[in-house]
Amino acid sequence: MNRLDGKVALISGAARGIGARTAQLMAQTGAAVVLGDILEEAGRETTGHIIRDGGTAHYLTLDVTSEASWTAAVADATERYGRLDILVNNAGIFSGRDFEEATLADWHKLVAVNMTGVFLGTKIAAPALRAAGLKSAHGSAIVNLASIAGLVGSPLDPLYSMTKGGVTLFTKSTALAFGRKGDRIRVNSVHPGVIETDMGEQTFQRRMAILKTNDIEVARENSRQMHPIGRLGTADDIARAIVFLASDDAKFMTGSAMVVDGGVTAA
Repeated sequence: MNRLDGKVALISGAARGIGARTAQLMAQTGAAVVLGDILEEAGRETTGHIIRDGGTAHYLTLDVTSEASWTAAVADATERYGRLDILVNNAGIFSGRDFEEATLADWHKLVAVNMTGVFLGTKIAAPALRAAGLKSAHGSAIVNLASIAGLVGSPLDPLYSMTKGGVTLFTKSTALAFGRKGDRIRVNSVHPGVIETDMGEQTFQRRMAILKTNDIEVARENSRQMHPIGRLGTADDIARAIVFLASDDAKFMTGSAMVVDGGVTAA
């Protein structure tokens, strides 16, 4: 189940956190993985771990806000491994600012990574994914990392919520567009709750301000209590959902929003 044997995946923001764990799991399930990130040292370290564990992986510098960088990344992946079956638009940032305090520069930076990056990745990878889909039993796959903040309002960062809401609807819209053109490319999104990663730590900082406390453990516990399952999420929790959506086990899913949030949005 959830095997990716013979497939090639390109993952943005793959140096650490959810992206790194996704790359590791994809390699373990048989994929050749291209890790794209601007964090070169961490990216090469993660790639080295995958290779030492017997996986097939390659690191390249990928600035998701740059069209030229995406073009080079897709070309590298297809030239190196002969095809591209999976795109994971994982790169994202959290501003942690109240929308009244945020500057226009803050907004442009957030949009450039969280929205422009997903648009460029999808657009530039589409021809390679389309070609690979014709040779695959169940087509190619795009998985976009959104957030529960893209489904319900977020008082922590309304601007982040706006960008992830955009990713949510872009996922559905591109799933329809590819399907109606006859392209065998599935597009789905994953919506994490609070995850114990570097970005998760940023949300605790913002929650401290809202709770008017200097104790980050108070903020962490407040976040934990939001999750009916009784704990915060891990990078592995989200990576497993991504691998499922990228695999042929999800062959009848497109335009779906997979919520992996420990029950936060169930209320």
